[in-house]
Amino acid sequence: MIKNKIILVIGTIMLTMTAVTAQSDGDMLVRISEIEVYSQYLDEYLEFALNVGATSVKEEPGVIAIYPMIQKRDSCQIRILEIYASQEAYRHHIGTKHFQTYKQGTLHMVKHLDLVDMTPMNPSAMPEIFRKIKLIEAEQKAQ
Repeated sequence: MIKNKIILVIGTIMLTMTAVTAQSDGDMLVRISEIEVYSQYLDEYLEFALNVGATSVKEEPGVIAIYPMIQKRDSCQIRILEIYASQEAYRHHIGTKHFQTYKQGTLHMVKHLDLVDMTPMNPSAMPEIFRKIKLIEAEQKAQ
């Protein structure tokens, strides 16, 4: 079930990337959210994270990617790669109903949260990265 949702999120990200033109890194927001979840809430938290990611990428043009990942060595350690077309897109995102539902619904599940803003070293390469993912997905479907 989670694997299917991750594939859906990746597909949605790829569709969004083809619609978004490459921007300079001056306005783009790239962030890694480092989250530690209490173990008893892990499955419930993952559902929330997958749902908000898929909904945000699908419904918000300025949300390029919300890609949740689980650390292999500690499943309670979650990392979310977030890419927004602009600071304004991020501000819009955190005001949406689906984000507020996620945020309020998971507050008691999160042991630690650190939002780490990043500076992209080569933002012009981003569309090519997502094109490659789309090609790999097409090849896998053909097999």
